[in-house]
Amino acid sequence: MFDRPESGERALLVRIGLGAPVAPAELEEFAALALSAAAPLRAWALNASEMRFAFVDVQRALNDCRNGKNVKTEFRGRIEHLQERLQGEQQEVERLKKELESKGALMQPDQRQNLEDDYTKKLHQFQDDYKNSKEDLQQKDNEMTGAIVRDIALVVQQIGQKSGYTMVMEKGSLLWAIPSIDITDEVVRAYDAMNVKPGALAQEAMSGSGRFGSASEPPPTQRSSEPSESEPAHGSSTITK
Repeated sequence: MFDRPESGERALLVRIGLGAPVAPAELEEFAALALSAAAPLRAWALNASEMRFAFVDVQRALNDCRNGKNVKTEFRGRIEHLQERLQGEQQEVERLKKELESKGALMQPDQRQNLEDDYTKKLHQFQDDYKNSKEDLQQKDNEMTGAIVRDIALVVQQIGQKSGYTMVMEKGSLLWAIPSIDITDEVVRAYDAMNVKPGALAQEAMSGSGRFGSASEPPPTQRSSEPSESEPAHGSSTITK
């Protein structure tokens, strides 16, 4: 039914598959082929067993580290102060509006015009102050959050190198991982133990001094995940989280 292959590796495999007689020497040849094909798989398995992986929950590290908590406290104070100021401006606008509605019809034209002008001025001032204050707070939050996250990235890099990790991933990019490879608590402890201001580690790295050396050649993971100063840090902010 089938033409018998004359010779070669393919011929040997076909004959074995068809149950055709095979000489002992040919079986030895087949065993050698199988061992040579399996060698790369054994090497890969050996290398895989030597790999070490870990992950970090950056948002939790940001919330739990000392600098993150201090920044949250600072922002709460700023927000409360801002709310008090804006509330006072809003109350003044509402007072002028009520006065204009209740007494405007009884006023002289010039008095009414002055009240309307005052109301319009205070209303625009309140609206501008609210908008600008919110933008300023958000920008400051982004800057402080980004500074802390950059520090955390450097601490992760240091721990990864010292502990011999092949890769340290961010929890948000994982579908699943065993809890035992979560090193977030270790990262927070290491960062707090350094007792530095937010962004100090990143400044050290950029200047090429300090414990992290030069940042002119950052590892690929740091380069791709490091947030810029004008953008919100990874995932969220210290105000809302």
